[in-house]
Amino acid sequence: MNPSELEVQLPNLNLPEIKPQLKMREGKLLVFDSLRKKDLILTPEEWVRQHWISYLLNQLDYPKGLVALEKGLKYNQLMKRTDILVFNQKGAPYLLIECKAPQVAINQKTLEQACLYHKELQPDFLILSNGLQHISLAWKAEEHRFEQLNYFPQSPI
Repeated sequence: MNPSELEVQLPNLNLPEIKPQLKMREGKLLVFDSLRKKDLILTPEEWVRQHWISYLLNQLDYPKGLVALEKGLKYNQLMKRTDILVFNQKGAPYLLIECKAPQVAINQKTLEQACLYHKELQPDFLILSNGLQHISLAWKAEEHRFEQLNYFPQSPI
């Protein structure tokens, strides 16, 4: 099976289409991640993450150097990893995107997980996405609450 045949099997998402670099190795489908500069196993969650990376860089003009993937953080003695974290020019967290597989519902549990990360990192914006449904939120620090947005945050530059 060649990569073009493989693409047909991947779900269409509610994000701009991407042209991934796919390959098979040891029976596993891999996708090349342009930010981490390596091949990764293409899980459903990774498929969503790769779409978001492409969207941020190519449609919203986010600078590559401000985007971090699977950044580690410690919460209650446990090591956790954010999916996508974007920093502003001063190096402060600007946008956190929590990616789920398309078949995983964006629900209260997803929001609670993302809020744990948000509490530690304090970015201005939070997006929850399974590639089909997206919830975009702005943190209103003075009111200690999120406000739902009907758009995605523009680049911090």
